[in-house]
Amino acid sequence: MADHTRIVDSSEERKVTELRIAQEKAKQLFDQVETRGLIRSGIAESQLNREVYDLAKEMYGISTYWHKRMVRAGANTLLPYDDNPPDHVIRADEILFLDLGPVFEEYEADFGRTFVIGSDPAKLKMRDDVAKAFADGKRYFWQHPDITASQLYEHAVSLAEKYGWEFGGPIAGHLIGHFPHERIAEDKVTLYVHPKSNLRMRSTSESGQRRHWILEIHFIDRERQIGGFFEELLTVD
Repeated sequence: MADHTRIVDSSEERKVTELRIAQEKAKQLFDQVETRGLIRSGIAESQLNREVYDLAKEMYGISTYWHKRMVRAGANTLLPYDDNPPDHVIRADEILFLDLGPVFEEYEADFGRTFVIGSDPAKLKMRDDVAKAFADGKRYFWQHPDITASQLYEHAVSLAEKYGWEFGGPIAGHLIGHFPHERIAEDKVTLYVHPKSNLRMRSTSESGQRRHWILEIHFIDRERQIGGFFEELLTVD
C-alpha cells in the first residue's frame, strides 16, 4: 500500500512539474512577443497569429496546439472563444489579447494576456483589472476547498461587477493536463467552470487522479467596445 502511494505521489508530482514548466515556457513566449515588438498597429490579427506561431516554433519547436490560437483586437475582444469574427486590422490606439494552448512535451499550457497599444485609460484599466481579478479568483478557489465549478463561475461574474465591467465568457475556465486531457464526449459543461456544472473541482478523475484547472477571466465593456482576457493555471502555483 505504501509503495502504491509513493507511485501515485510521484506521478502527481511529475504532472504538476510538467504543467508548471509548460506554463513558464508559455510566459516566456509571451514575454518575447512583447520584447520583439510583435504587438503593433497596422497588421491584421491573422498576421500577428502567424508571427506568434513562428516565434513559438523558433523558441520551442512547437507546432501542436490543443485549441485554436486566438488573437482578438478592438471590438473582437468582446466575443467569446467559440465565435470566429472577421479579421481585424490592429489600430494605433487598440486593446487586444492573445489566447494560446501550446503543447510542450505532451503537456498542455493555456495562457492568455491582454495588451494595450497607446495610453487610453479605460483600456489600460481593463488590462490591469483582468490580471487583478485572476489573482482574486485564484485566492477564492484556495480558500474554498469544496468549491464547485458553478460556484467559481459565479465568483468570476461577481469580480467583473467589483471592477466595474461585465463578464464576457460563457465559462470561466476548464480542465487541463496531459495531452489530450480528460474529456466527456459531447459534454461542454461538466469539465468546465460553467454555470451549470456542479462538479466539485477537487474531485478526482475516473482514474483517481487529481484534476487540474485553468481559470479564465474575460471582462467586457459593450459601450466602449473593448474586452480584456487573462488566463493561466488555477491549481498550480
